[in-house]
Amino acid sequence: MPSQSRSRDRYGRDRERDHSRVQPRRRYHEDDYDDDDEDFEDSPRDRRYRRDGYRRTRANSRAYESNDDDTPRYRSDTERRRERTRVQPPSSTSPRKRERTRDRDGGHRRRTADDDGGSPAPRAHRDRGSRTRDAGRNRDLEGEESEDVARRHRHREREREREKRAPTSKHQSTESSHSTAGLLSADALARLGAHYEDEDRQDKRQAEKDAKAERKRRRKRPVVEEQMRTLEPFPNQVPRGQSKGRIVSGAYLEEGRSPEMEVRLRGGGRGPPTEKRLEKESDDPDARPPFWKRKKWWWIGGAIAVVLLIIIIVVAVVVSKNKDNDSDSDSSDSSSDSTNSNLDGISRDSIPESAQGTVLDPFTWYETTDFNVTYTSETVGGLSIMGLNSTWDDSAQANDNVPPLNKAFPYGSQPIRGVNLGGWLSLEPWITPSMFDGYSSDVIDEYTLTEQLGDSAASTLEKHYANFITEQDFVDIRDAGLDHLRIQFSYWAVDPIDGEPYVPKISWRYLLRAIEYCRKYGLRVNLDPHGIQGSQNGFSHSGRQGSINWLNGDDGDKNAQLSLDFHQKVSKFFSQDRYKNVVTIYGLANEPYMLSLDIEKVLNWTTKAAELVQDNGITAYVAFHDGFLNLSKWKSMLKNGPAGLLLDTHQYTIFNTAQIVLNHTAKVNLVCNDWYAMIGEINTTSAGWGPTICGEFSQADTDCATNLNNVGRGTRWEGTYFESDSTKYCPTADTDNAPACSCLSANADPADYSDDYKTFLQTYAEAQMSAFETGLGWFYWTWVTESAPQWSYKTGWKNGFMPNKAYSPSFKCGDEMPSFGTLAENF
Repeated sequence: MPSQSRSRDRYGRDRERDHSRVQPRRRYHEDDYDDDDEDFEDSPRDRRYRRDGYRRTRANSRAYESNDDDTPRYRSDTERRRERTRVQPPSSTSPRKRERTRDRDGGHRRRTADDDGGSPAPRAHRDRGSRTRDAGRNRDLEGEESEDVARRHRHREREREREKRAPTSKHQSTESSHSTAGLLSADALARLGAHYEDEDRQDKRQAEKDAKAERKRRRKRPVVEEQMRTLEPFPNQVPRGQSKGRIVSGAYLEEGRSPEMEVRLRGGGRGPPTEKRLEKESDDPDARPPFWKRKKWWWIGGAIAVVLLIIIIVVAVVVSKNKDNDSDSDSSDSSSDSTNSNLDGISRDSIPESAQGTVLDPFTWYETTDFNVTYTSETVGGLSIMGLNSTWDDSAQANDNVPPLNKAFPYGSQPIRGVNLGGWLSLEPWITPSMFDGYSSDVIDEYTLTEQLGDSAASTLEKHYANFITEQDFVDIRDAGLDHLRIQFSYWAVDPIDGEPYVPKISWRYLLRAIEYCRKYGLRVNLDPHGIQGSQNGFSHSGRQGSINWLNGDDGDKNAQLSLDFHQKVSKFFSQDRYKNVVTIYGLANEPYMLSLDIEKVLNWTTKAAELVQDNGITAYVAFHDGFLNLSKWKSMLKNGPAGLLLDTHQYTIFNTAQIVLNHTAKVNLVCNDWYAMIGEINTTSAGWGPTICGEFSQADTDCATNLNNVGRGTRWEGTYFESDSTKYCPTADTDNAPACSCLSANADPADYSDDYKTFLQTYAEAQMSAFETGLGWFYWTWVTESAPQWSYKTGWKNGFMPNKAYSPSFKCGDEMPSFGTLAENF
């Protein structure tokens, strides 16, 4: 075959001999010369040769007979069989003839002995004969064939003549006493003649078969030494499996005298150089074929390779899926895996090289669901619109009690009923304590967490952004009867400061998608900048717990200006037409700590910021916080400020030691009797300040949530909050024989809450909703938490201690207070 370049037959070197002598011709010892598989699968170590009428003697000389013309003649197997069947000549046979007979018989026996018991060295020499040839054996093969045929013909003629004379000679004897021993009957002679004729026919068929094999061998036989020889042309019909074409051969290749020579193997592969290959071949004819010639090893090796490949693919797929599953979040009841299917069909080459690997490259995003992944460098106010679709629809309506987005909300006559997305885009350790577990006590806020995470901060926080709040949450918020959403974000989503560890800009993309989800479900948005440059309050939810460096300290003025620059960009962006119907409240700064800050500076900054954003086209209400001042103080402050301002107040009983100690009934009465009137008054421009909202409140009646009072700090409820004061601020603390103050029940699984406790929690929440609706409305803090059920609107709604619909509460201030049964007061 063209793909197997080596000739099938090889010849070995004979001993040095007279080159003028006609060399006997070799013949294969094969079972079937027409077997094509033998023709191409043959190995030098598998072949065994025998010669027609020839065997080596123990002296390694050739044994052959001479006829009358002294031409060396080979004795075939047929001749020897005839001799064995002949009757032994009588004793009267001439001594010379008997000697010749003995020589023939002896020669046959010697040849037999040489075949069976002789030294293996001659046989090995013959088997290795395929590698080299003596120069004296370079003969014309065609002439050798014709001479061989002539010798065979003369041999058969002489045999027939002897057979004809045999009856006569058998009656001649020089020893009369034994003359009758060799006589044969006529019938025996006739049978003997028929036997010889059968043998002649078999010998003829064998000769034809030998000639056919010889022609096949010569066609493949390489040239000897360096003399060129034209190979016989291929016949029109070639054996099965053999291609019709030239086979690369020759002594140069056969003897391996070219170290760099290579041969092609089955299938087109290259074998080792001939010299190196022959060095590996054993001189032992009985040795097994070399590894590369055993086809079964190719099959076994191929099968092993396929199995290994399958195992590698399966392992890779499993590892890949496990990595995707690591994105699941325990903090939300509805977690999701990273989804990037909308990148299908998008080429990486469509992303400019300058944007590749940045926050604008969608191939670096953890999740692309509902993002527009077509690259754009367009910005508004210096902020990217990447991820947004170019069209929008404002026809959605949260519920039948509020107008669709494309119609103005009747603030003042229709209360806001909303919720916060706290702990999502601005981290808070008590909302997602799992993100802060396992670190030293120095990791207490988003600043120190991202500093600790280092290079993994971006991937860690983006997984949180993608999984803590999903589209399903917006569906649930709508279904809970809520109509507004206050979304927290911080300055590093827009304008990070060099050298700070915060993850920059990624949360901006999630903020924009959240607003689009609100649009889809008819929810209106209150933008809440929760973290301002330098920290406006020193609380952990501002990004960095500790000192206040906004409008305070050496960098106070610089950070104040940076915060104005922040609003310059953000207000320009949200003044676009696409946001006028959905972003209806624009916040300036969450909870500036005016109990410590210079009040005049805060008021001046608030005025500048409000005028700036309104000049940039913001038509929404602009909200500012009361700064933890008594609401009565606002009756005379900022009254002549810019139009369109909203006063934002946050009301909690648990952070006030005078209120946290109240029992369940007293807490509800505080809300309905005191807060109800307070909010109603401050909401008026005549007796109070003007339009007021409650941006945060909770049904929690203890401060028992983990990390609520900062990482590692205790609670007022159990008396562990103050290092120098172990006073317990719970209703039963000073009561003899009363249950001890404990956070175990407050932090229990909601499934273990008693019906009485659930009744109290819902009543307490609905009482506050009723009080805050005397103003412009409310936003519950917060929608979801990991382990603080009393702070999670979602958990209360799903477990029966929040109203089924926010616009249809079971209790309002003025209604008869429900019974709380045997509810203990220690939780």
